[in-house]
Amino acid sequence: MSWKETCPMTERMRFVSELLAGERDMSDLCRLYGVSRKTGYKWRDRFEQGGPAALQERSHARHSQAQATSEEVVKILIELRRKHPSWGARKLLGDLRERAVAGPWPAASTIGGIWRRHGLVTPRQRHRSTLAREPSRLIEAREPNDLWCTDFKGHFRTGDTRYCYPLTLSDAASRYLLACRALHSTSTAQAKPWFERVFREYGVPAAMRSDNGTPFSSNGIGGLSELSIWWVKLGIVPELIDPGCPQQNGRHERMYRTLKQEAIRPAAANLRSQQRKFDHFVHEYNNVRPHEALGQRPPAVIYRPSARPYPGRLASIEYPQHYEVRQVRHSGEIKFRGTLLFVGQALTHEPVGLLPVDDEIWQLYFGPLRIGMLDSYRMKLYPFARRRKRLQAVRGAAPPAPPANPDKVLPISPV
Repeated sequence: MSWKETCPMTERMRFVSELLAGERDMSDLCRLYGVSRKTGYKWRDRFEQGGPAALQERSHARHSQAQATSEEVVKILIELRRKHPSWGARKLLGDLRERAVAGPWPAASTIGGIWRRHGLVTPRQRHRSTLAREPSRLIEAREPNDLWCTDFKGHFRTGDTRYCYPLTLSDAASRYLLACRALHSTSTAQAKPWFERVFREYGVPAAMRSDNGTPFSSNGIGGLSELSIWWVKLGIVPELIDPGCPQQNGRHERMYRTLKQEAIRPAAANLRSQQRKFDHFVHEYNNVRPHEALGQRPPAVIYRPSARPYPGRLASIEYPQHYEVRQVRHSGEIKFRGTLLFVGQALTHEPVGLLPVDDEIWQLYFGPLRIGMLDSYRMKLYPFARRRKRLQAVRGAAPPAPPANPDKVLPISPV
């Protein structure tokens, strides 16, 4: 025996047909079809008013809602979204409360729904990471000026076809954008004057984090460059993220997305016009735009200049008496026990210190920074991360194969 398929619409039509035929009364039909008399009369009345189409299931949503957002408020929210397209709902509410704009304003979820209905939100694809997080070796910024972050945003062409290289500098704790300059190149000569200008205005931070690109790093041991050597002399600890790991400078990278949306796309006609766009962006980013990590307050409310002023003269690099000090030659080499060892061209004419830690094993320092390890038995210099393998070789273990690239840039480790 096969089962006969049916649907609610078919059952309602059969109910009304039998009722209109007069074979059964309303009570019997309702008991037969398992519905209440109220429902039976409802189906009859709908059929009489609109025919078979009126028996279709109808929405149970309210025709009106007492707590619905007024059209006037919706209009204001749409205008604010178009004025600040990169701001989210929570950020917008934080700005309204900061400016004490009279409400009442709907919840952030309601604002997001209004924007979606008007096509003002582009959904982003979510990517779930499957990599396990490891404890970070990087400095954690707790107060303003504990750590500054710097980088060159990817270059682009202005309207006159010239390349623009945006140099950016921000405070990690407060997210305060200290500088955003449109430069012709990433050279030290272009970047250093702007770092000096920021140091004179805001003071000197405790540490500076950057990637491994020019001019922040070099291919010498420790990755020191002319710029980072200058930072060390100012009492700043240079900190390099791991190659290919921009998430280690995530706060600064997040700022880039907003910078690209509001000040780069589209690019200005020339470098001077582009700088005016950057100046406007810096002012709004620091003084107007709320930040969720700061309790929906702008960075200018949190940031305070450093208590360490920019010094008039650079301090000389000095080492304790138990260090062996070597002067780096013009070739980027030091002489140790009659052998020339390359440490990096950027350290030319700078003193480096050698600290004995084991038989034939020396740690190489530049100021307070450990930048490498010297195996005086094999008379080779290695990045500091290889120290454990070299110790095993000296103590009688089978000597490991020499590194494929002994000048590989590794993050600088503070003492």
